[in-house]
This record gives sequence, C-alpha cells and structure tokens, in this order.
Amino acid sequence: MKKAEDFSEWYNEMVERANLTDKRYPIKGMNVWTPYGWKIMRAIDTHIREEFDATNHDEVCFPLLIPEDQFAKEKEHIKGFDAEVFWVTHAGLNPLDVKLLLRPTSETAMYPMFSLWVRSHADLPLKTYQIVNTFRYETKQTRAFIRVREIHFFESHTCHADFDDAERQIREDYEIVERLARKWCIPHKLLKRTDWDKFPGADYTVGIDTVLPNGRTLQLGSIHQYKENFSRPYDIKYEDDKGEHKYVHQTTFGMSERLVGAIVAIHGDDKGIVLPPDVATIQIVVVPVLAKGAAEAVTAEAKNLYNELKGSGLRVHLDDRDVRPGVKYYDWELKGVPLRLELGPKDIEKGVVTFARRDNGEKTLIERERVTDEARETLARIAADMLERAQKTMDADTVAVDSLENLPEKFIRAGWCGGEDCGHSIENRTDRNMIGTPVDDEGFDGACVVCGKPTRTSVYIARAM
Repeated sequence: MKKAEDFSEWYNEMVERANLTDKRYPIKGMNVWTPYGWKIMRAIDTHIREEFDATNHDEVCFPLLIPEDQFAKEKEHIKGFDAEVFWVTHAGLNPLDVKLLLRPTSETAMYPMFSLWVRSHADLPLKTYQIVNTFRYETKQTRAFIRVREIHFFESHTCHADFDDAERQIREDYEIVERLARKWCIPHKLLKRTDWDKFPGADYTVGIDTVLPNGRTLQLGSIHQYKENFSRPYDIKYEDDKGEHKYVHQTTFGMSERLVGAIVAIHGDDKGIVLPPDVATIQIVVVPVLAKGAAEAVTAEAKNLYNELKGSGLRVHLDDRDVRPGVKYYDWELKGVPLRLELGPKDIEKGVVTFARRDNGEKTLIERERVTDEARETLARIAADMLERAQKTMDADTVAVDSLENLPEKFIRAGWCGGEDCGHSIENRTDRNMIGTPVDDEGFDGACVVCGKPTRTSVYIARAM
C-alpha cells in the first residue's frame, strides 16, 4: 500500500510489517508491545525522564486502582471520564463495598496523597511525574498507538503556592516540549483549547498538536492549568510564612504512546518506518558485502568497524546473517535504522565505507579513518533534515482562509472573534473540530470567519484523529 494513496491502510501495514506491536491480544485496543516497538517507546521514555529529572521533578509510581468515592470528589472530572472508565466490582466472589476503577488519568489517585504531603510553603513547589499505563474505554475504531484502550502514559503533576508560579511551570513545560520534539523530529503547535473542549476540571488546556499526512491533526499531549479546581475538593493546602492556610494551584502535563504513532506517520515512507537518530535503538547497521575469496577479510573488517563505532558510544548492530545483502537492506529500511554502512572487498581496497542514509536514500563514500566522526555528523544531519522536511510539510498543509466554503482537507487557520456561538457555528458548518488558538502571538489581523467582526485571534480547524 502506498502512503500517498491510502494513508490509513499504509499506517496499519507499516506498524505490522515493522513489528512494532501485536494487536492479536484477545482484548480489543489492548495490544502487546513487541521487542522492537518497546525499545522505541523506552527511548522516548528515557528522553522524558532526562528532561523532567533535569527540571527538578521527582518520579513517583501510584497504584493502578482508584476508589470510587475519591474519583467522585471532583464532579467535573468524573463527568468527563465516567463513560470511559473500567470498573472493578468484585474481589474474587465477594462484591466490593466501594467500587474501584482502573485509572483513566491520575488526579484522583494522587491528590488525596498530595493533601498529606503538602503542609507548608517549604513543601512547594511539589513537582512529580510518573510513566504508567492508563485505561479508557475507547468507543471509536482502535488504531495502534493512536487510539487504544490501554495507554502507555506519561503525566507530570505539580503544586504551587499561587497562580503565577503555576504559570511559570506551564511556560517551563512549553520549553520541555520544544526540546523533546526536536529529539523526535516532530513539528507541532501549542494550541489553547476552547472552553467546551478543555480537560475536565481544568481552568484551561493547551494541546500539543501535529498534522498527519492525511491532513488530520493528532494530539500528542496536553498541558493543563487547574488553579484551585482540584486542591479544594481534595483539601491540598499549605501554611504560608504568615501562618495563613491557602489552597495550592496545580498543573499537569501528559503525553502518551501516540508519540510512536506520530513518528511512524510523519516520517515513514513506502519502504517502511524512518526513525529519528535519538529514538532509534539501532542508529547504525553495518552490513558486510561478502564475495568469493574475500569473505573472511570482509567479515573481519566489518567486526573492526562495528567495535570501533560501538566503542565510541554509538548504537550499532553488525548484520552478519547468512543472507543476501539485498535482503538485509530491505529489512533495515523497513525497520527505519537511520544509517547503513556497507563494506565490501572493493571498499576495503579503496579504504572507504559506503554510507546509506535511510531518510533520503543518499549514498556517499567515506574514508575509513573518518568513519566514526562522519557517522556522528551524518546522524546529526539526518535529525536536522528530518525535522526540517516535516516542518515544511506541516507548513504546506496549513491553509489560511477567510471563508468556510469549500475547505480543503488541510489544517485550516481562520479568524475567530472568541465568541462561543461563532465557535460552535464553525464546527457545525465545517463538520470539523476547532483545535484551538495559538499560545504564541502569530500576529493575526483580520475578521471572524463567521460574524465578520475584527479580531486579532486566529483559530485552527481540522478533522482530528
């Protein structure tokens, strides 16, 4: 299946052929992480841990089960999630006095404990995160990584003395998103959701959105400002330096395994997936090209090359399988390894190694003594080029309009007065979602696409995955 012809079928086929996950588990939407897919997810988790550890967040791990009475304390929250919850009603054959649920997200699990942990202003800010599985009964058609019922999930939860400090945390989250997205070569926009589309219980929500090749948007994650909306029902208070007791202000930041789906969707081609160098657990594969009478010499030199690259800290694999080189090329292109090094008897004779880039197919001859330095530089160029190409594609798929008539299947930018009636009109007339307004000032100066009033606010509209 060609990506340009049927993106949806191409995506399903690539995920299966690259063996990233196995959907044959007997519960729909709860897929098995295969070794290769799990290594990719673990690389992403490592990036997340590095960023949050470096910004003074502490990793925690809360229980999976949440009591119904704790879940019910925040009414807006349960209203938003009650249709998606998996309930546990029995322990063995005995009905439970209080029903339990599998966490759909962890506010109602964590915040009863936060009320015990936070006592004075010296306990603030409290900055925590965890990487766990969450469970939501997805009723739409499931799709590997993008729409599942058991979700590999990152979430940070913070408590602050006041609104301004919580806002500083959110700005730090924006910076973390930017650094992480560069590692993953994913272009994105930070878009503030409408009031009717924000996270249940939030004061406001900012989505982290990218555009897929079919013109639809994919929400990679979200950042939420809670103010005191959770600290009041969960009684999370601190004593300030004047002896007064105040409710904390809270924020959260969540991302999920959708990141794997985004990498596959954005960078993959008709040969397979294409992995950013920072994500690839194998950055370089060395392929010896054997010939009669030279097999032993080529194999020995390939091992030397492998050991040299591995000793320099690069993630490298030596493919010494007894199959034709073409089979090896096909396999590693399918799996998206960023850089392939080919070494045959003629290369050894000339003192060179053939470099083959996965992202653009470019082949170059590199002098043997320069291989390690050139490999590092090439991987850096691959990452920069992948992000640049993806950003150009996203920019090309973003279309500004001043009318709602005959909209293309693109990421649409239009003027909006900010009124809820006009917002609902946009969604009803286009049968698309209002994804949100940009966090950064984009310098818009125009008119609302519905009522015609002058506005300096733009809104993005699209069909969401």
